[in-house]
Amino acid sequence: MIESILLTAARLSTFNGQQLLTNASGFFFARDERLFLVTSRHVMHDEPSGHDPDRIEIELHIDADNMARSTGFSMLLYRDGVAQWRQGVDEAGEIDVAAIEIDRAALPNTVIYNAFTPEHLLGEFDQVEVGTSLLVVGFPLGFHDTLHHMPVVRQAAVASSFGLRFKGEGYFLTDARTHRGTSGAPVVMRITNPSRANEVLPWMLLGVHSARLDVGTRDLVLDEALGLNCAWYADILMTLTEN
Repeated sequence: MIESILLTAARLSTFNGQQLLTNASGFFFARDERLFLVTSRHVMHDEPSGHDPDRIEIELHIDADNMARSTGFSMLLYRDGVAQWRQGVDEAGEIDVAAIEIDRAALPNTVIYNAFTPEHLLGEFDQVEVGTSLLVVGFPLGFHDTLHHMPVVRQAAVASSFGLRFKGEGYFLTDARTHRGTSGAPVVMRITNPSRANEVLPWMLLGVHSARLDVGTRDLVLDEALGLNCAWYADILMTLTEN
């Protein structure tokens, strides 16, 4: 049996023309009849580092009887100079989450995936306590099951008050071991008593993993890294996927 959560994530590569730039993580989010790929905004474009790809490619499963079969699916990031992804801002500034719509008609007829929906988003933040157990589903350093093209998961915990935006920003902290390539991974919490709408995918989508956090005053010799990460609240997807 393949756990449904593993089919929500997609290995993502960024390109400039034919040149491979980076590897990252992404996941599927469906709203009404529309399907989106969600990842970190800095995967699509990151001015400080000069990262400016013109297309992305994700890996898709195409055979329910043989999960070793997959194909690449490419999406242009610009058309006529206009960015095709959506990114959000709030009163604190830019939010490191991006969504790009997938043309369902262009997908292979036999494609296999699971998508989060608005029913997988929390209605009330006080449902999550500090220390709550989470999973981060992605492709750290591009690592994955190269035969079956499946992601791996990291265990995490909510490391800051989920009901308070950390430092006034639109994210909360997680305590997990993460690496480059995990950017854009879904941060999820298991549902103990799922409703009928969530039976197939009994997970709440809490956030989108962005990056590791550290302190500038840390002594690189004497002090270990904090091991903390920021995850942007997933409710931003309701804004990014509006018509």
